Amino acid sequence: MQGQDWLAERFEQNRGHLRGVAFRMLGSLSEADDAVQEAWLRLSGSDADAIDNLGGWLTTVVSRVCLDMLRSRKSRREDSMEMQPGEPATMPEGRSDPEREAILADSVGVALLVVLDRLNPAERLAFVLHDLFGISFDEIAGILGRSAISARQLASRARRRVQGAPMMAAEETSGQHNLMNRFLAALRAGDVQGLVAVLDPEFVIHIDEASLQPGGQREVRGPETWAKQAVVFARGARFIEAVLVDGVPGALLAPYGRLMRVLRFTFAGEKIAEIEVIGEPQHLEKLELATMISEQARDSLRE
Repeated sequence: MQGQDWLAERFEQNRGHLRGVAFRMLGSLSEADDAVQEAWLRLSGSDADAIDNLGGWLTTVVSRVCLDMLRSRKSRREDSMEMQPGEPATMPEGRSDPEREAILADSVGVALLVVLDRLNPAERLAFVLHDLFGISFDEIAGILGRSAISARQLASRARRRVQGAPMMAAEETSGQHNLMNRFLAALRAGDVQGLVAVLDPEFVIHIDEASLQPGGQREVRGPETWAKQAVVFARGARFIEAVLVDGVPGALLAPYGRLMRVLRFTFAGEKIAEIEVIGEPQHLEKLELATMISEQARDSLRE
């Protein structure tokens, strides 16, 4: 009994790290907790005395469990799409606490969770373990059952998709990102005049059928007209993040990391001239989404 208590204590010391790895791998708190619990079950049924590096062993186990869950999820998703395409989930499934899930999603970044979800399971594992947690490619190769060179290539391919490539010069991209930040800050604050300040006088917004609110209009013209309507939904703006959409700065709405809407922007000088709101699932699948992660931001995502 004393040995089991000691093992449980050591496991609890690693639980936070394991949950962090699992959540970034799976994007779901309930599934992450399931993966961590499975690691405990495997540990409690193993010869712990033969484990030299308990933290490393647990990370490997959780990673393999997550990989199996991602592969199973991908298979189920493909089957579901073939049968009946549906609206992206707006709430996390299972027994997860929505508030805790929202806090975790915010800490990681909802845009990153959405982009990670578009990687295949092996790419996601290689990127998360190496780029976010600094695990060596030799260790990742052992988890994937591939060579270290293959693991490196998977992480590199994932990194290109996560970070994306702007379609315009860096200076122009920087200016548009600054404009996006001002737009999002005003939207979150419910600041009508702040929104009007970044919109072109001829501003127009187009909304597809899937994104249309009951009684809403498919097209709204005029910065003030739309800004007054937009601030009504300011509470939901906490889930909106800037992202590259087909190589151009845009935004997405993803409560708890579940993609619901993409906002594609057209710029005119230093103003936003047009917004296209996309919510139709098949259209969302075709969009190329990417987000940029600095080294400093990447370090902050590890724990």
